[in-house]
Amino acid sequence: MNILKTAALSAAIALGMAGVSAAQDLKFFTIGTGGTAATYYPVGGVIANSISNPPGSRPCDEGGSCGVPGLIASAVSSRGSVDNVNAINSGLRNSGFAQSDVAYWAYTGTGTMEGQPPAEKLRAIAALFPEHIHLVVMADSEINSVGDLAGKRVSLDEPGSGTYVDAILILEAYGLSKDAVTAEALKPDAAGDALRNGQIDAFFFVGGYPTGAIVELASAVDIKLVPIDGDGAAGLTEAFGFFSVSDIPDGAYEGVAATTTVAVGAQWITSSDEDEELIYQITAALWNDNTRRLLDVGHAKGASINRETALDGIGIPLHPGAERFYREAGLLQ
Repeated sequence: MNILKTAALSAAIALGMAGVSAAQDLKFFTIGTGGTAATYYPVGGVIANSISNPPGSRPCDEGGSCGVPGLIASAVSSRGSVDNVNAINSGLRNSGFAQSDVAYWAYTGTGTMEGQPPAEKLRAIAALFPEHIHLVVMADSEINSVGDLAGKRVSLDEPGSGTYVDAILILEAYGLSKDAVTAEALKPDAAGDALRNGQIDAFFFVGGYPTGAIVELASAVDIKLVPIDGDGAAGLTEAFGFFSVSDIPDGAYEGVAATTTVAVGAQWITSSDEDEELIYQITAALWNDNTRRLLDVGHAKGASINRETALDGIGIPLHPGAERFYREAGLLQ
């Protein structure tokens, strides 16, 4: 074999070995989010991009990715909180977003998850932002309170969503049952279309404001938000500590006045089966300065995601990797 052929063969072997090494170093990590027109999905995309750092990326200090070396994270559209909890519990997804109430009930096998085996492997990475319950109707609708929904066509979202869980709790808090309405199971974008076309009278959605589907709806037709307040809201907050009374401010949606409602917390959760060092690095990447910049410009709700509130309202154990980060950061004693 001549020298040139030997050199070419050596180079090919070296490239092949480098490819094997890169493949070995490559890690994939999924984040279950929600519908593409809701809040979880775009926020999940920002976080996935922030924590990713594929092989060959420019170093962080040279303007490249500041994520976890070798990691490719992806935001996966899903049916929402309950779906994400089930997918994490079964090993289908590495992580996902879930409402604080859904995560707690799944972990303990209580509340709306009573009768199901506790999802004891669920672990928290971080609390993200408050999610407000939206009850949306046309501006000229005679529906002005939750009680007015009796006998109406109402979308409660899909059964795999946190919205569905909370919508039923809200109906019950105001003396109604699911059977008191003609229930539909539409995601917010489809629900918005159905509302403007007169196919439904109202729809629930739980998410951080402003959510894309309602922004688009409000820009096309006149809508209003129905308040969730008074004795019903007081009963909810008293019975369930994860609910709090909060306002959706004036102007969050075009032409829609400030509205009092109730809110729950959005959390990023994972499984205890996930590697401690990997979750530690992911948590560190979530809270580095580069991610802060991306969150501030990536979605209107990104500014609400802060390290100082990362442990607020968490009702399930922290993942050991996340816990290690928060202890080192001085957020846990």
